[in-house]
Amino acid sequence: MERFLKRHRDRILGSITGFDRLLFRGSLLSICHRDGLDKFLGSQGVLYKDWEPFVEQISNRIKAQAQKIAKQAGRPFAYLASAQASKEDIAQAWVKKDQIQVGLVCVLSCVEICRTFSIRRDRESQKLKLLPQERKCLHLYFYYLDREFGLMHIRLQTWLPLTIQVCLNGREWLARRMQQEGITYEQKDNCFTLVADLPRAQALLDELVVRRWAKVLNAWARRVNPWLAPSARPRWRSYYWTVRESEYATDVVFKSAEALAEVYPALCRHAIEQFSAPQVLRFLGRRPTPRFNGEVRSYLERRVEGVCVKHWAEENSLKMYDKQGSVLRVETTLNNPRRFCVRRSGTRQGQRVVAWLPLRKGIADLRRRVQLSRAANERYLEALAVVGDSTPSHRILDPVSQGVETAQRSFRALRPVSPQDSRVFAVLLRGEFSLQGVRNEDLRRHLFPQEAPDPARPRNLAGHVTRLLLLLRAHGLIYRLAKTYYYRLAEKGHQVMNTALKFREMNLALLAT
Repeated sequence: MERFLKRHRDRILGSITGFDRLLFRGSLLSICHRDGLDKFLGSQGVLYKDWEPFVEQISNRIKAQAQKIAKQAGRPFAYLASAQASKEDIAQAWVKKDQIQVGLVCVLSCVEICRTFSIRRDRESQKLKLLPQERKCLHLYFYYLDREFGLMHIRLQTWLPLTIQVCLNGREWLARRMQQEGITYEQKDNCFTLVADLPRAQALLDELVVRRWAKVLNAWARRVNPWLAPSARPRWRSYYWTVRESEYATDVVFKSAEALAEVYPALCRHAIEQFSAPQVLRFLGRRPTPRFNGEVRSYLERRVEGVCVKHWAEENSLKMYDKQGSVLRVETTLNNPRRFCVRRSGTRQGQRVVAWLPLRKGIADLRRRVQLSRAANERYLEALAVVGDSTPSHRILDPVSQGVETAQRSFRALRPVSPQDSRVFAVLLRGEFSLQGVRNEDLRRHLFPQEAPDPARPRNLAGHVTRLLLLLRAHGLIYRLAKTYYYRLAEKGHQVMNTALKFREMNLALLAT
């Protein structure tokens, strides 16, 4: 990322990275699965034949509480005939119409699909059974203009197991924090086109990572769910909170829309033409392996916010667009965190261990989620740093086309456009080696895949590749990771190898223009 900022330092004001949209999901662990709900019904003395009246009683109290909340606040309670209606637009209209500064905006209700349970008769045993089911039920949307988070909403399912969602925006929270700090800024939609003190704003935005989310979310849940009150019977424990979806965005703020428009078409073209499946997986911190059988796709589309390039790697995505004309936004969205790992304690083969285990959706792994998302954004911008570089090719290729001498020995000049050296460059630039690095064995496997099974041959090839690695190190194209056998590309290596391969593949007709 630093290379991208340095490359465009004359065009940009700075950058800021943090949460954009956060969607939390709360589940009552004791009743969100079939066995737990079955035990709960038994503890309450509820027979299967009395399921419907019992659940309707719970649902009716939630609806009555919602109407009471709206009435006490003097705000509207409205039923929406279509679930497709934009609830946020409706809430925004009420805010603008009534000039609301803080507090409840409105309560909206609509029928939507939910995951719940139902009682069905088993054909074989001819007995009633409690089974999970997808059905429609009434959902309540509580829109608040919060003092901290601005316009946000709480979505409560009125049918068991009473799942709840809280959606908020990190940029709205930052705007209010900067107001408290006295930092001047210009905000358009949910991004900032100007911030007087970007380092301080970044420090403020980082506070969301370490916030005690469980305490805040439980307070909001108790506000709308009457069954969480201490006097309620039956009463459930607090919700277990997970991050259903997180959008983590890096905004590069350009000085003007014209400054971004000069480079953005080239960035889009490079992203679509050059970022293939291995590169997209590398950006998201995943290594392409033969076992990977998922789908990776990229596409370009024009949105209201701007022209968007979006890459999907199975359920997770990475996108870039020119927001509000002068802000280049790169955003990572994690919908399925289990594609990644976190080092934590857990159970493996019946024993407690501390190891790299699948990343959980729970808020306990929020810091690791931020680390992965930030790294993905930085890798993406780093890969775009070569776009539009006005440096002539000869200034990059000439230095490595001459021999070099070190304290131990002298090394030959590289031949960047030759078939032999360019083949090595192509292997080193493979996406699978960008995360951990490349070893002697990896280079041998790709450079000499069809070698005869001669017992002495592998040792000769290993020596040949070792000398090749020493040559590239002497020219400053790669460096060795301390205490390992892995090598990584240096910044100079990226420039030289990409330039050489691009020049070698250049169409003659383009050179003649």
